[in-house]
Amino acid sequence: MKLQHLPRPEEALPGRTHGPRLAPPPHAVLGTGLVPPFPAGTAEAHLGMGCFWGAERLFWGLPGVHTTAVGYAGGLTPNPTYAEICTGLTGHAEVVRVVYVPETMPFSRLVATFFSHHDPTQGMRQGNDIGTQYRSVLFVPAPQQAEAEAIRDRYGATLLAHGLPTVGTEIGPLPPFYYAEDYHQQYLGKNPNGYCGLGGTGVSCPVGVSVSA
Repeated sequence: MKLQHLPRPEEALPGRTHGPRLAPPPHAVLGTGLVPPFPAGTAEAHLGMGCFWGAERLFWGLPGVHTTAVGYAGGLTPNPTYAEICTGLTGHAEVVRVVYVPETMPFSRLVATFFSHHDPTQGMRQGNDIGTQYRSVLFVPAPQQAEAEAIRDRYGATLLAHGLPTVGTEIGPLPPFYYAEDYHQQYLGKNPNGYCGLGGTGVSCPVGVSVSA
């Protein structure tokens, strides 16, 4: 039985003080570094849209993306392992850390790409991938939350107009990011015929959204 609710603090696994993994190697496709510090002029977002293998491949192929890495964010357990997050008892989502250049990849386009390439209406799942770790999440710097929420709300209205459920994406500030094990990093670059669970609603997310000051 896959856990269908986020754990309460007293339910969460204890985790550990230090991460079980060494710092990941350079990006297997882009050749850029996976760990901070990142170049001046870049920005960061953590995007959860189901299995992180396909999501990472989507973003590393976009212009203006400096680097990507997969990991775990938004939960309670410090330094979780993949086996632990699969129990649903850490509260983490599988996410892609995307480091990008806003002058080339505007934030609104990054978020619209995120919404257009998965189904953010499914709750604790994405297609056949079931569990809290597959929920739709969008973690961004605090000053960008209002813009992200405006895009989400506009897209939700668009989905309703097409007779679909509205968006259930969790939006919040950047939480601690815990790197996934090395074999998960750029998985589909190393295994081109591997599993990719990405699948959208069939309705594209509009990019242009005005946000009141």
